[in-house]
Amino acid sequence: MSSVQAFPTRSFDDVRATLLAHEEIALVDVREEDPHARSHPLFAANLPLSRLELDAPVRLPRLAVPIVVFDAGEGLAERAAHRFAELGFANVALLEGGLQGWREAGGELFQDVNVPSKAFGELVESERHTPSLSAQQVLALLDREADVVVLDARRFDEYQTMNIPGSISVPGAELVLRARQLAPDPATRIIVNCAGRTRSIIGAQSLINAGVPNPVAVLRNGTIGWTLAGQALAHGSSRRFEPLVDDALRLAAAEAARAVADRARVGRTSRDEARRWSDEAVRTVYRFDVRTPEEYEVGHVPGFRSAPGGQLVQETDGFAPVRGARVILADNDGVRANMSASWLAQMNVEVYVVDGLTAADFSEKGAGGAARYAPIPPDVDAITPAELVTLLQSCGTAVLDFSASANYVKRHVPGAWFVIRSEPERALLQLPDAQRYVVTSGRSVLARFAAPELAALTGKPVQVLSGGTTAWVEAGLPVEGGETRMASPRIDRYRRPYEGTDNPREAMNAYLEWEYGLVAQLGRDGTHGFRVI
Repeated sequence: MSSVQAFPTRSFDDVRATLLAHEEIALVDVREEDPHARSHPLFAANLPLSRLELDAPVRLPRLAVPIVVFDAGEGLAERAAHRFAELGFANVALLEGGLQGWREAGGELFQDVNVPSKAFGELVESERHTPSLSAQQVLALLDREADVVVLDARRFDEYQTMNIPGSISVPGAELVLRARQLAPDPATRIIVNCAGRTRSIIGAQSLINAGVPNPVAVLRNGTIGWTLAGQALAHGSSRRFEPLVDDALRLAAAEAARAVADRARVGRTSRDEARRWSDEAVRTVYRFDVRTPEEYEVGHVPGFRSAPGGQLVQETDGFAPVRGARVILADNDGVRANMSASWLAQMNVEVYVVDGLTAADFSEKGAGGAARYAPIPPDVDAITPAELVTLLQSCGTAVLDFSASANYVKRHVPGAWFVIRSEPERALLQLPDAQRYVVTSGRSVLARFAAPELAALTGKPVQVLSGGTTAWVEAGLPVEGGETRMASPRIDRYRRPYEGTDNPREAMNAYLEWEYGLVAQLGRDGTHGFRVI
């Protein structure tokens, strides 16, 4: 008798009713990011089958959460459902008919990534008429040395890749805390930019909502608009906000941020209550520290993950993919958590800010602890970098790299093949015959999960590179780069039209047109529950 587990299905109508009732649900697209970005429901979270053991424990912190899994007919969904069950998830179902079933039932489908946040940003601009200036207008102000400061609301690494000349890196959640210090004269015009639209709209509207006295405007369409206007961007810039904020300015910002949070009906909680909620495990609870990653590593409240507020609002589906979950935010200044929470509340998220924290509460140091139920990788036959060097001197060994494609292209063991773990059969067709395999990834955590699958598929010996490609590099061994020996296509990451410096004009224009249409799509979908204060 077969003991293969069968999973129930949930219909489009059932999932839609759950979303409208604001009950917990994780609608999970287990395809890679690129196909996900081409078409998916509004609140579908992307957790690729290839990385499920690594991502699910962090992004789905409650094993009893209702999960609905889908693909587009590739056969990934049922495999993912079984893997979820093996990880201990007790409430797993398949979406009836998959992506095609959603479409045929009348469900709206969206493109790109982080769509809930981007659609919400467009709704904010539509309802609040956030002031904006064109790239040409901003350049004219800068050329005549007008009293203006340009604040870039993206992550610092994005800012360094390309930025408006003379701008300052101030990631989104930092804006209200630091704007008065960066522009002490109320007559100074503040211009907020990002790569496209969302973070600049949310950033500028944050300053307006918090009552910053300066005139505030968005750089319309961000660095995309700047590029399309034929204006030059700077590269490698390092201008950042000063870490310390004057006490009087911080207190004024905290008072303003609390008022905005109250208007948005943000909940209040304490450190002990937040911990109790998380331990009860009857609801999915996310606890985030919304300060900068550097501050987080110096010291944070135990149990809180790092999620810089601007990115949390921009990537809500990534940080908190369970719709209907409870989200708890913390900071040490009363500004960043309240402002971030004010936006999440408007996005129909049940969100709370921790009050009453003291310096002693930020007692845990470093990058944060492991997820409470992280699976243990299987035992494997390991090989050291030095032993692999010797092995490669003779024929018959194929090295398979399961890293993210961007990391593989940057550097990999010479002769290694790039493979996406969820499609090994397809990848093996591209490889020459081998007597044995050595598998690797960043530090070989993912490779350890892949090794027994590859051994079962091929019937040949499989070893794992101990410490992964990182250990190979640290041993001073040679590496190569580039898109060589791609046994799998680069579908693990969607190429965003607003990042990097070599995007075609057609792609940038198409992206802007897509963003302009998001408000209408929200209306057709009808499940969001967003409200703009």
